[in-house]
Amino acid sequence: MMVLFILFFLILAFLSFPRMSKVKLKCKRNYPKSLPSLPLIGSLLHFVGDTKPHLLFCRLQQRYGSLYSLYMGSDYVVVVNSYLHAKEVLLKKGKIFAGRPRTVTTDLLTRNGKDIAFASYSPFWKYQRKLVHSALCMFGEGSLALEKIICQEASSLCETLSAALDSPLDMSPELTRAVTNVVCSLCFNSSYQRGDPEFEAMLKYSQGIVDTVAKQGMVDIFPWLQFFPNKELTLLRKCVEMRDQLLQQKFEKHKEEFSNDSVSDLIDALLRAKLNMENNNSHILSGQGLTDDYLLMTVADIFGAGVETTTTVLKWTVLYLLHYPEVQQKIQEELDQKLGFNRHPLLKDRQHLPYLEATISEVLRIRPVSPLLIPHEALQDTSIGEYDIPKGAQVVINLWSIHHDEKEWEKPEEFSPDRFLDEDGNRIYTPSPSYLPFGAGVRVCLGEALAKMELFLFMAWILQRFTLSVPEGQTLPDPEGKFGVVLQVPKFKVKASLRKAWEKK
Repeated sequence: MMVLFILFFLILAFLSFPRMSKVKLKCKRNYPKSLPSLPLIGSLLHFVGDTKPHLLFCRLQQRYGSLYSLYMGSDYVVVVNSYLHAKEVLLKKGKIFAGRPRTVTTDLLTRNGKDIAFASYSPFWKYQRKLVHSALCMFGEGSLALEKIICQEASSLCETLSAALDSPLDMSPELTRAVTNVVCSLCFNSSYQRGDPEFEAMLKYSQGIVDTVAKQGMVDIFPWLQFFPNKELTLLRKCVEMRDQLLQQKFEKHKEEFSNDSVSDLIDALLRAKLNMENNNSHILSGQGLTDDYLLMTVADIFGAGVETTTTVLKWTVLYLLHYPEVQQKIQEELDQKLGFNRHPLLKDRQHLPYLEATISEVLRIRPVSPLLIPHEALQDTSIGEYDIPKGAQVVINLWSIHHDEKEWEKPEEFSPDRFLDEDGNRIYTPSPSYLPFGAGVRVCLGEALAKMELFLFMAWILQRFTLSVPEGQTLPDPEGKFGVVLQVPKFKVKASLRKAWEKK
């Protein structure tokens, strides 16, 4: 029986190997230097061990240069470790490299690429992204409506911290709930209270998705493995089903109550766009229409990405403040001097709190949310620098390597917000052209403005009122992350102590 299974495995492997034909390496071309590879498995032996991919790719450039290639199974992959090559991919040739490779896990997550983040570049994708951008502009940066939503959640978060004063607290679910409610207000015009069963279910399925999607697992490298028992794929299917049930309920309710004259959230805006599209016969665009599947996956995209990424940065920020209490103290001194204690932080205060802004920027540099940006795919034969890149090649931007480049950053492994300040203490937005926390170009993060607003307001509200420290008897984890679609923060607990100026308030 085992012999038959091995034989079947080898037959399937050989059948999958011709997929490499979509990437045709031609003679007399100057392709990037390649890691050694074997039939069927490609360069996968390099990934044996516990080394995280972004760290492995960073280390391999010492031998193969800042731009090199490898095979993930039969997929031809080009790894970019320098900002000059990254900017060529993202900006100069952004549309050429705006494709996305199809994988088993992302297809399952997005109903075969009907979202924005994992869908490949096309006229319809451009329309879909523009639609969402227009909807988000209803609550755009500087909007009093959005500022009010974030401040309400910041206030609720502070109430939670007040209720757990000087006691060990896992801030992770509290930060997640705060960010979730901001996105819920945008998407559904609703929010969650602490302990809400629906919110708890959301936490569960979100973690399952983060643990299984877009991490170059074996099922994505060898798609035929999906037909065999697979614990991660079973978990992903279950989590996606939970997500879709929740979204479908909210979507159906919005459809029942929809009025073209009243748009109060993102789903309303998408429904109105669909109606206008149908009335104008705009579905001629790419021969497809804005179906319910596209609407649902668009909302799922914004909801999933908008919550997980921002929450991850907040958790990294808190962890680094625990490791560097002197940084927390400097932020609080700045808050005391510029804001005082008679009012809460507002968006207009960003320009007056450069050290807080610098700290957030440094967290985004030293622990990028996505150390390997979602892979791009070359839509035609092209080049990066002096090297030829064939159509169909996957291109991986190693943001970790770029943000830790010793040629661009002095002592890049050190946490130093001062690198984002000039000699007079004024904020430097981009001290190096290699600073790309949200990507760049046509596929730049759609929620960049919203994320920056949330990061500033949440941290300003917390640190104005509380001092965060390590609870007695607790061990603070090293700031090492768990690799996945985001760089997950290790678990830790916090003691929030009310600052003296707030004890009588």
